[in-house]
Amino acid sequence: QVQLVESGGGLVQAGASLRLACTAPGFTFSRSCMGWFRQAPGKEREFVAAINRNGVNTMYGDSVKGRFTMARDNNKNTVYLQTDSLKPEATAVYYCAADVNVILYAVHANANQYDYWGQGTQVTVSS
Repeated sequence: QVQLVESGGGLVQAGASLRLACTAPGFTFSRSCMGWFRQAPGKEREFVAAINRNGVNTMYGDSVKGRFTMARDNNKNTVYLQTDSLKPEATAVYYCAADVNVILYAVHANANQYDYWGQGTQVTVSS
């Protein structure tokens, strides 16, 4: 059973930063494409960012390009999402997801391609 555990969410003011983390102990983390998605109340799940197995390739949703940065540390089985210049519309539950056993450079935004999901961490941005 693959378990993904997100952390780092919180309540911040507009313009602030948060660093989200997702730890995935006990599975072949280095063979997985990892993604971040978010879902605000009453809205559909939205792709935020993804990173390939060795961290060379990243992909970002249009609404976060230039402000969010995704990275990974395979030695710690952890991915990070640095969120800068946060806006109130970034308020959502942020979910980490894993697509296991993919080719080295695979990175994708389609939620249906991910096999495992975390429970989410709440990010609230006040204006």
